[in-house]
Amino acid sequence: MREAYWEDYELIDCSDGERLERWGDIILIRPDPQIIWHTEKKNPFWKQAHARYKRSSSGGGAWQYNKKVPSQWHINYKNLKFGIKPMGFKHTGVFPEQAVNWDFVSEKIKAADRPLKVLNMFAYTGAATLACLEAGASVCHVDASKGMVQWAKENAQLSGLSDKPVRWLVDDCVKFVQREQRRGNKYDGIIMDPPSYGRGPGGEVWKLEEQLFSLVELCIPILSDDAEFFVLNSYTTGLSPSVMEYLLSVMLKSSFGGKVSSSEIGLHVTQSGLTLPCGSTAIWEKQNG
Repeated sequence: MREAYWEDYELIDCSDGERLERWGDIILIRPDPQIIWHTEKKNPFWKQAHARYKRSSSGGGAWQYNKKVPSQWHINYKNLKFGIKPMGFKHTGVFPEQAVNWDFVSEKIKAADRPLKVLNMFAYTGAATLACLEAGASVCHVDASKGMVQWAKENAQLSGLSDKPVRWLVDDCVKFVQREQRRGNKYDGIIMDPPSYGRGPGGEVWKLEEQLFSLVELCIPILSDDAEFFVLNSYTTGLSPSVMEYLLSVMLKSSFGGKVSSSEIGLHVTQSGLTLPCGSTAIWEKQNG
């Protein structure tokens, strides 16, 4: 299990299907279906949180506010700064457990000691993009949501990275990669964090388990001959770390060599001292030396 270590974010406690979290100075309670234990809620913030996201029995849900919450506030992770705001479907704009992957790509970029081109697919509000830019890479940031891409731009400005070499693209990731193949463009690193469920160009519903092989396969032709890394992340419960590791191994090692690893990623829980698993990551990386 790989854990992210924050100062501005804290998973204070978790019980009865909910997380008790500190985002800067704001305390939020959000649902998490994998929290199946019913431990005693000793921490006073359970009763003093600023807001709680309550799911509706008919689907969806809404935030219930107990205290005034800013429309947006900022938190820092190392040299990066992100705008945070409670959104529909319980999100806040950052997945804090992903910080371990931001650190990984940052270290790989710095160690390469050469200019790297990175593609960040399903790039959301741009935390991984910012980590790559801050480390010295040029980045192509692709997400289908115009609002998320705009948010990523704002995060880049907050982090003082607006002048770095980045392309902000509102596009379907599959269609974009297909065009990049035709154009002969190559990338030294790819970050892929696809949703568990999505809709295809014709509106058809797809599941990540059924599409992941073709998504990775699509990206192989745009990896440069001297590529440094391929990071694959998933929140889909049916995709274990070892399954994703096997997938990257059979698809990348024969052509690029290197090594593949995988792990769960998680967040330290202050109250219990344990780690809450929050997803799976598999990584292919070039073997140096």
